[in-house]
Parts: sequence; structure tokens; C-alpha cells
Amino acid sequence: MSDSLVVCEVDPELKEKLRQFRFRKETDNAAIIMKVDKDRQMVVLEEEFQVFEIRTTDDLTEAWLQEKLSFFR
Repeated sequence: MSDSLVVCEVDPELKEKLRQFRFRKETDNAAIIMKVDKDRQMVVLEEEFQVFEIRTTDDLTEAWLQEKLSFFR
């Protein structure tokens, strides 16, 4: 049964990104999305986000949302 087990390698660039992410000094939210590249049998970086921060509900305006969401276009 162990002959059929395929283990993916982790892309060296992704390893470095993960190290930096783990030890970053920022306290805001962030995310790294990874995927498995089946052709290369490797875990690679899919996307990296800097999750958005507001201090009060007064900061949450339509203009603020449009500015932040334009990041995804």
C-alpha cells in the first residue's frame, strides 16, 4: 500500500514565504493560499492577501470598501 502513496514537495519559494509570514511583525490579518500542482507534484503559492483593518465602524464607509475591493480586480 505504501507504493501508491505520492508525497508532494513544497516549492522552495513558498517555504521562504511561509517563514516570512510566520515571523512577520505586523499584527493585522493576512493569508497565504496554497495549491497542489499535480503535474509537478508540488505545493505552490496560489495567492497572498493582506487582510484589511479598520479601527471603528465609522471607518467602514462605501468609499473605503470600494477602494479596498478594487485590489481584487
